[in-house]
Amino acid sequence: MTTIRTIPTEPIEGQKPGTSGLRKKTPVFQGHHYLENFIQSIWNGIGGVEGKTLVLGGDGRHFNSQAAQVVLRMAAAGGAKKVIVGKRALLSTPAASNLIRKRGADGGIILSASHNPGGPNGDFGVKYNTANGGPAAEGVTGKIFDATKVISEFHITESHDVGLRMTDTVTLGDMEIEIVDPVGDYAALMAELFDFDAIRALFRSGFRMRFDAMHAVTGPYASRILEETLGASPGTVINAIPLPDFGEGHPDPNPTWAKTLWDEMMSDSGPDFGAASDGDGDRNMVVGRKCYVSPSDSLAVLAANATLVPGYRDGLKGVARSMPTSQAVDRVAEKLGIDCYETPTGWKFFGNLLDAGRATLCGEESFGTGSDHVREKDGLWAVLFWLNILAVKKCSVSELMEEHWATYGRNYYSRHDYEAVDSDAASGLMDHVRGQLADLPGKSFGPLTVTGADEFAYDDPVDGSRAEGQGLRVGFEGGGRLVLRLSGTGTEGATLRVYLEKVETDPAQFSLDPQDALADVIAAAESIAGIRERTGRDAPDVIT
Repeated sequence: MTTIRTIPTEPIEGQKPGTSGLRKKTPVFQGHHYLENFIQSIWNGIGGVEGKTLVLGGDGRHFNSQAAQVVLRMAAAGGAKKVIVGKRALLSTPAASNLIRKRGADGGIILSASHNPGGPNGDFGVKYNTANGGPAAEGVTGKIFDATKVISEFHITESHDVGLRMTDTVTLGDMEIEIVDPVGDYAALMAELFDFDAIRALFRSGFRMRFDAMHAVTGPYASRILEETLGASPGTVINAIPLPDFGEGHPDPNPTWAKTLWDEMMSDSGPDFGAASDGDGDRNMVVGRKCYVSPSDSLAVLAANATLVPGYRDGLKGVARSMPTSQAVDRVAEKLGIDCYETPTGWKFFGNLLDAGRATLCGEESFGTGSDHVREKDGLWAVLFWLNILAVKKCSVSELMEEHWATYGRNYYSRHDYEAVDSDAASGLMDHVRGQLADLPGKSFGPLTVTGADEFAYDDPVDGSRAEGQGLRVGFEGGGRLVLRLSGTGTEGATLRVYLEKVETDPAQFSLDPQDALADVIAAAESIAGIRERTGRDAPDVIT
């Protein structure tokens, strides 16, 4: 018989979920009752887990295995009927979303800090996903946060660790634990959506690819699908083994952190196609030989070519993008005659649109793209989408981009990140800009004239909920934009994100370096926000 223990505890400050769960330094989560408090607060905030079926998995970072055991023991203590858990407690975030939906689970726990570094001194995170497979909406996370402020005890079973190294079905008290192959169901879904025969033919034709899994969770997924199923040559997937510290790397798929892949792709002899994914497998970077594809452009290209792919052959119901994401997909939607929704940052804001059938493709500039096949962004899905398009069109990445820009124009776009900025200084900068918003329209900064400025608020067209304070926007004549917001995914200090956009319709100007093309917008950002003076930084930490 399994004994359930009730442990007295006290509220711990700062357990407020951000845009994608609760993220803190790993030693914080390992602290006295920290993880247990938050898990119990999730149970309390959602009305308990008695009789419910949950999905559990994570990206394999440091503390993943230990945290999974705590979640299992607390689920059993809470009276859960069943937990479906990935072997070795591994599940990519999109695979977890798929499992929740496919199995009709009541929700799930994802153990990940996404693209944040791992290791003993890195970051850890816990996210609750609801029955639709998506991140909990603000109404739910608000209840969870409220629960963290009044918690007085948590419940956990006394038991040894559950073995998770083999697929099997075991019990913990009255709760069933089904240990599943993390890749199988996800791979089957991808085979339904994409023309695997066309992609196999592409690889047989001599097409060369490199996929950097960054020693994160996508490695097993990419190895099985790309190499074993689709016939990509051995070695196509690099850094394929998930490691607790991501090989001492930073599992963020961008030109800065995926530099080995970037350097290979920028050489004359590089592969035809390159891609990378992040810690939990929900982000992607796409790059051709000597041709980088911004995430905003990637979303637009997928939307423009969606009917070439079996899963989207009937067309798109609509598209959605986060507010800071460039307006490139807006141009595609206008030409296709479909709706384009602008939402706050955070994948949870797409959930209602997807569930209501208003949108099919969604994307964020932070290397996240997805569709209504799950309720999360999906890195490997985006890569397969690109491969399917290239297989049908029989062209290179650069040729596809040139064709796209010739049709829709080019939205030059970049994001400048200032990381671990003093929180007071970052808030002061935002207040400084906020105080100017009403007076900015009509003012000129170099050759740019402001046409409008506001603080973005979102009224959900499905449930009528309103989200305010979602970022500061400054629009310029000609369609250019400056956006400033503080990120909700950091674990120390504040991350200031500065988004820069310029619309170019002259084909002769399509080959500029984005930083050169955006020079006037960058200068305007400095004039308006006083970034150097207020942050003490001479340059961004990361430019994407």
